[in-house]
Amino acid sequence: MTTRTVLAVDLGAESGRVMGVQFDGAALTLNEITRFPNSPVRVCDTLHWNILDLWQQITAGIEAGKADQPASVGVDTWGVDFALLDAQSCLISMPVHYRDQRTDGMLEKVFAKVPRLEVFEQTGIQIISINTLYQLASMVEAKSPLLDIAETFLTIPDLLNYWLSGAKVCEYSNATTTQMFNTTSSGWAGDLLERLDIPVEMLPEVIQPGTRLGTYNGIPVIAPACHDTGSAVAATPATNQNFGYISSGTWSLAGIEAPSPIVTPEAAAANITNEGGVFGTIRLLKNVMGLWIIQQCRATWREQGQDYSYAELVELARKAPPLRSIVNPNDSIFLPPGDHPAKVRTLCRQSSQPVPETPGAIIRTVLESLALAYRDVFEKLEAVSRQTVEAIHIIGGGSQNELLNQMTADATGKPVLAGPVEATVIGNALMQLITLGELGNLSDARQVVANMIGLKRYEPNQTAEWVEAFHRYLCIG
Repeated sequence: MTTRTVLAVDLGAESGRVMGVQFDGAALTLNEITRFPNSPVRVCDTLHWNILDLWQQITAGIEAGKADQPASVGVDTWGVDFALLDAQSCLISMPVHYRDQRTDGMLEKVFAKVPRLEVFEQTGIQIISINTLYQLASMVEAKSPLLDIAETFLTIPDLLNYWLSGAKVCEYSNATTTQMFNTTSSGWAGDLLERLDIPVEMLPEVIQPGTRLGTYNGIPVIAPACHDTGSAVAATPATNQNFGYISSGTWSLAGIEAPSPIVTPEAAAANITNEGGVFGTIRLLKNVMGLWIIQQCRATWREQGQDYSYAELVELARKAPPLRSIVNPNDSIFLPPGDHPAKVRTLCRQSSQPVPETPGAIIRTVLESLALAYRDVFEKLEAVSRQTVEAIHIIGGGSQNELLNQMTADATGKPVLAGPVEATVIGNALMQLITLGELGNLSDARQVVANMIGLKRYEPNQTAEWVEAFHRYLCIG
């Protein structure tokens, strides 16, 4: 078979890259063409994404990738954030970052108009203030003039796809993250949005992963799962259906793959989310704050003159005493950027636990707390779905953290398989290759991944200390 190359544009919260992925009919070879920082900008006390700089970096990477004669290009990014275009299809303003404070207090204001349970029943999405629904509701509340002139709503990857191909559409996996999509009827939740005075007419057609959108400088543009977790889950090297996954990065997305949405009262009470996947699957999952807390701890210590690498922080944590203090990583205190070591100490102090003072003790507290949060999520998912998780696949950059991988096995009592690190890029490329006819289906694609990497397995050692720690976690959560 002739080797085919596709370009995968992958934007994360910290950085972006353009990767060339070659497929020879049996295995994938990844080549990083360019990598660049993704640095938000604060202007007039509002936190924005620097989308124009990202666009410039992306197009430069695609231009460099032309040397490999790519068969197509696909884009994936984070979810929930969006752009608004005017009647001339021009960007009205720089997209606002989901960590901006504009959604403070918006949950209560939305639920005063539409009850919380009804919001969940219509959308199947967990209640979390960063969701697009509350961002737009904040604009309605502020009487933003931008909504008066907005002609088209596009999520971040959809904006980039429009600039690449000219197609003004929203891709399904990312549209579902907005909490504005009715996951049962598979269309925009018009009734919900109208009751919140959010303009429905600006919402475009929703297309499925694998759709050909157009061309950019002669290169076909294909929508993969444009939500990065959707692409990552597509690359999970699972050989049966009884698997769980943790897409581990700035956020940890812990979930299972379900054949249809689950919007029962039990799912609502557990605040579980039903996000769209590839080939009609549902990503039944929960957000956990993830390695964001570690990133912010590292940034804080760097500002104080202690520039630790991630590997150094993990080694310091390994040497710290185990299971002394626990925090809820999803506490809202951790959502904004800032001095996260101080926030960890504050929560420990408030819950009358030993206060970790050293970097090693703080990082160990965070890692153990994440592992316990994962156990809590999977117990809820198993109860709601009535599916048994036999093993957990940790995919993405966080799968390189061997200490957290072992802690996850110990906390959950389930074996953990780590890899691939580049799950998002691989999943992006696999969907392009399926669309191009190089792979037959999702099962074939996952088998390619399973064949090409050496998964590292971590066996659980669920001691009485971990069981006791989980009870403490439930009490503080």
